Amino acid sequence: MEDNIKLGNPVFDNMLFVLDRPVTEENHKDYRFENEELLQISEGVWAMPAYMKNDDDFSLFFIITEIDNGQTVLAFSTGEKNGSDFSLSNPILTGKGLNLLTAHDKDRAASILHFINQISKAAEGNWRMVEN
Repeated sequence: MEDNIKLGNPVFDNMLFVLDRPVTEENHKDYRFENEELLQISEGVWAMPAYMKNDDDFSLFFIITEIDNGQTVLAFSTGEKNGSDFSLSNPILTGKGLNLLTAHDKDRAASILHFINQISKAAEGNWRMVEN
């Protein structure tokens, strides 16, 4: 594994942020980002806007859910508009989502990375490298 993997680096695409505990109705407000709050969009799946701008068709959402191995992960989904319908893409790895956002708004991507790193510093989760 490479040392000093940074935002924007293609290797960062393989980084996944794993939370130490599941998100619940009782603790979901602990994960507020700016003025946004996690909303449960289906059982065990929580979402919150990470990037939405009127002048950019690209949008990105935090997705927190449990994966097959039982770990709770913070991933991302892109917003997809089809006429008046709006849906979220399949979840993508944390690092890949941030790298996608870097192409649209580098400062916003850095701000979200800082938010995630604060969760890590609070000992509530940590980064993992996912093998291809």
